[in-house]
Amino acid sequence: MPTLLQRLARLLPYIRHSRLGLLAALLGAIVTAATEPMIPALLGQLLDRGFAGGGLPLWLVPVVIIGLFTVRSVAGFVAQFGLSWAANRAVLRLREHMFARLLAAAPALFTQNTASGMTNTLVYEAQGGVSTLATTLLTLVRDSLMLVALLAYLLTLNWQLTLIVGLLFPAVALVMRALGRRLHRLTVEGQVATDSLAYVVEENMLAWRIVRLHGAQAHQVARFFERADRVRRLVIKAVVAGGTMTPVTQLLAACAISVVIVIALWQSRNGGSSVGEFTAFVTAMLQLVAPAKHLSDVMAPLTRGLAAVERGLDLIDKSPTELAGGHDPGRARGEIGYEAVSLRYRDDGAAAVEALSLQVRAGETVALVGPSGAGKTTLVNLLPRFIEPTAGRITLDGVALADWDVRALRRQFALVSQDVVLFNDTVAANVTLGAAMPLEQVRQALAAANLLAFVDALPQGLDTPIGHNGSQLSGGQRQRLAIARAVAKDAPVLILDEATSALDSESERAVQEALDRLMQGRTTLVIAHRLSTIEHADRVLALEGGRLVEQGSHAELLAAGGLYARLHAMQFRS
Repeated sequence: MPTLLQRLARLLPYIRHSRLGLLAALLGAIVTAATEPMIPALLGQLLDRGFAGGGLPLWLVPVVIIGLFTVRSVAGFVAQFGLSWAANRAVLRLREHMFARLLAAAPALFTQNTASGMTNTLVYEAQGGVSTLATTLLTLVRDSLMLVALLAYLLTLNWQLTLIVGLLFPAVALVMRALGRRLHRLTVEGQVATDSLAYVVEENMLAWRIVRLHGAQAHQVARFFERADRVRRLVIKAVVAGGTMTPVTQLLAACAISVVIVIALWQSRNGGSSVGEFTAFVTAMLQLVAPAKHLSDVMAPLTRGLAAVERGLDLIDKSPTELAGGHDPGRARGEIGYEAVSLRYRDDGAAAVEALSLQVRAGETVALVGPSGAGKTTLVNLLPRFIEPTAGRITLDGVALADWDVRALRRQFALVSQDVVLFNDTVAANVTLGAAMPLEQVRQALAAANLLAFVDALPQGLDTPIGHNGSQLSGGQRQRLAIARAVAKDAPVLILDEATSALDSESERAVQEALDRLMQGRTTLVIAHRLSTIEHADRVLALEGGRLVEQGSHAELLAAGGLYARLHAMQFRS
């Protein structure tokens, strides 16, 4: 298991640009710690010179006290502000790095992690973890310096008694190490359990219609309670582990202080020290209790904060970017080749695609048909490398997809699917998706998608927000906005995945007209259950069990009387 310093060292890349804030925090902590021994020293002088001897000027007392606490207050503020400034800059850089890595990560990351878990790590745990770390590290540095300053002062007063006090620290360190390991394990388990709880909430927020339709509320509440109860139990265990540190440390401190006070009283009675020196020593020793208690309390929040930040760092480390070549010819012609391609989602599962070979000419419209599970969607998802084949090779313009630059490869494809994904932004922003594009080009894309008249009638036109995933639009309007996005992208290869299957007849007619315009001059792969929409495709491919069983024109396949003819007959009979 890495040491605490090794784990903290992982944060260095994110805080190295905040040196000024860290330096201010360190200087503030040093000044605060340096003024700590001045309090017992001042008290000793008051007793020996102020009360007994009377040689201390009265005006000097308020000046020294007010000045001392003014310096401490300013130094404390500088330390807290400096560390907070540095911590928030670190959070910004950490979040930016995490989000950029998520967007560039291999697609497998999104199948191995839940959206709620990654969101929780990126948004909440990064902020909470770094904020907790900043507070606890300030306490750790400031109170450690206070201990050093007070121990140095105690050594100048009475080194024998100071050695007795020093015996306390190894015992405290052993207790904190043992309990700290257990607390770290419980914290990590608690984070995993919290992710599981958040996932149940996420599922039910997305599937609320199904839950209510099937009367499954009680079952879902039971699922939620089971995970929430596990979080509760882990939190209680962590509280016990963290809470044990303070009483154990205080007990050890009480034992040491009792012994020291007895010996100090014995020395004082035998003329070993004055009343002022004895009072100064005992006061300084009692002042050790507060920073020692703070240091014993710091392990629990330090462990929680570090574990939260490490979740983000682990997410970065475990989400490598996609491997790719450097081929970038600009715009592709659109020739696609599948060479003995096979794919299994699980090593022990059936093949989704099995030894499939296929050539698609540039500008050709190819329809993919077959029963559910035939491998149609898998076949098109292989093209932008959303998934990787288990065996075989796929080419675009004769170049293996693995040799393409990933960004250049994905510029060649436009996708319109049944499951439209829109952003909670304006109409124009959903067409361009951040690409620099003239306003007239956006309007032309909307016109090509039969949507411009509707958009012009909106209160804010192109700048009208469309709500969460286009909630302010109808199903047909959402579909046509996705088509406008594809038109604006102007990619040489178009993928249509059930693009009209969820629409009513009127909406389907408008969408199909837009699709017909979009398909002109492009290589097009069409997945459709409604076989009437693909009758004019250049070629129809019939898939079954991940294999290509027949191909030809609509008329040729009907005449052949094979799989396509059976599917066609079943659909039109129904």
